[in-house]
Amino acid sequence: MPKNNGSGSARKGDVMTGPMKFFLAGCVAELYLLIIRRFYTNGTLRQVVAWDGYLIVLGWIGVAAAAAGLIFALLRRQDRTQRFLGLCVLIGGVFVAAASFLTRLNWSVLTLLLVLVPVAVALGLAWGLYDRPCALSLTALGLSLVAAWVCRRTGYNLSYGIWIRAAVVVCIAALAAAVLLLHSGKLLPPKADRTQVYAACALSIAALAVSLINATAAHYAMWALAFITFGLVVYDTVKQL
Repeated sequence: MPKNNGSGSARKGDVMTGPMKFFLAGCVAELYLLIIRRFYTNGTLRQVVAWDGYLIVLGWIGVAAAAAGLIFALLRRQDRTQRFLGLCVLIGGVFVAAASFLTRLNWSVLTLLLVLVPVAVALGLAWGLYDRPCALSLTALGLSLVAAWVCRRTGYNLSYGIWIRAAVVVCIAALAAAVLLLHSGKLLPPKADRTQVYAACALSIAALAVSLINATAAHYAMWALAFITFGLVVYDTVKQL
């Protein structure tokens, strides 16, 4: 359920500040990816050739920004605000460098990044606005949804599909490990309700296992996870009202 952080407007404003900054950063990242798709993957031949060079330059600018952000954060580690600013520059630089270089290596990576950024933004908002059990549940369902989507698109490719399916198996193992950690009381406070998280992990494991059957099964598993995730958001939001 959404976090209850007091009724004062100033208090609510403080609660919303972090998620809104994260949301705006995600919008900027998604815009950068959409620009690359417009002029590099879907552009004319002249635009593609030009952007092939631009991406190299932008990638190295990202590397330089990441290095500068890391150095600044280390030098200003005693100042929380300046350290946070340095970490933001570091993360932004890493994203620009990774998006630029990986897109040049394989255009399909851009499609994956275009999906991952909104998912990351949604999960960031969940962790900022909802309590930990709900955030953990949404994280398990959201990441499993992405894994099922990737499995449907590329998991049965003759050249590298086996590696995608192996990654899905790793995701299943990670979810099982999360269940064990929940049972041992390490992921949530002792008095927290674990039922929702157990259910989310179990449904995610089942959906990913189904995704390993074939592309059609992965398609239905993906949509099932999408409906479950949407239902969980609606349920926890309405429950708080």
